Amino acid sequence: MPKIAEIDDTPNPNAVKFTLHEPLTWGISHSFESADQAAGDALASALFAIEHVSNVFYVDRWLTVTQDGKADWPELVRLIAVPLRAAPAAAAHSAAAVFEARASIADLSQQDQARLEAIRELLDARIRPALKADGGDLHIVGLAGNELSIHYQGACGSCPSSISGTLSAIENLVRTIEPDITVLAV
Repeated sequence: MPKIAEIDDTPNPNAVKFTLHEPLTWGISHSFESADQAAGDALASALFAIEHVSNVFYVDRWLTVTQDGKADWPELVRLIAVPLRAAPAAAAHSAAAVFEARASIADLSQQDQARLEAIRELLDARIRPALKADGGDLHIVGLAGNELSIHYQGACGSCPSSISGTLSAIENLVRTIEPDITVLAV
């Protein structure tokens, strides 16, 4: 059972990040925007059963919970801690499962796969650590021509700065290797 090491505010006033002593997963992120999406996940389902929880995101040793803005955080944190402490720690995932979770987007040419991998490496090195530190992340949804589609997860999903400043910073960074690219948040 994971034990909570730290509880931190995020730049999104409606999201809180829990850092754990033990991992919930090994490199595979879980992001849910509703109780219906979380139906097959015991931890996320238990968290959505708590009134005001509107988003659950977890990966490795941290979990971010977003609320609808109507709850008192100290009370909500106490309620969230109960199912979080009861959740099992991650079993060692096989290398194949982790690789599959990070698999390339289907139906891309070999050239576009190479472009996507370069973009992914850049985002992994320069953007994702900052997003994770703030209780969020991003997932690359697609690459079509010069359009890169990303989806924010966790605290980033409903954070006002992610749609403006962060998206612009991501686009500017990716343009250092792909000068004509446009980045869209979906």
